[in-house]
Amino acid sequence: MTRKAGMFLGLSPRTLEKHRVLGTGPIYRKLGGRVVYAISDLQAWADLGVRRSTEARSASLRRLASGGADSRLRHATMAFIARLGAPRVQIAHGLP
Repeated sequence: MTRKAGMFLGLSPRTLEKHRVLGTGPIYRKLGGRVVYAISDLQAWADLGVRRSTEARSASLRRLASGGADSRLRHATMAFIARLGAPRVQIAHGLP
């Protein structure tokens, strides 16, 4: 299923595996020994990267922190951004 998920996202299966190990990838499920992804979870994870400009990052993070995504996804996304070496953004809850 990782191969199909990678094709859906335009990523290699190895990249998805790394995201799973780091906790920065899409939400997944283990069924027996298989890793499976719900399409809605893949789409939600991909949508976290939507930007209109480079300035859109801060607004997107504020929306994410305001409760638009579950806490596991929010935590994984923030960890992923930190690992990319992106500048830290102070997030205040309740901002538009």
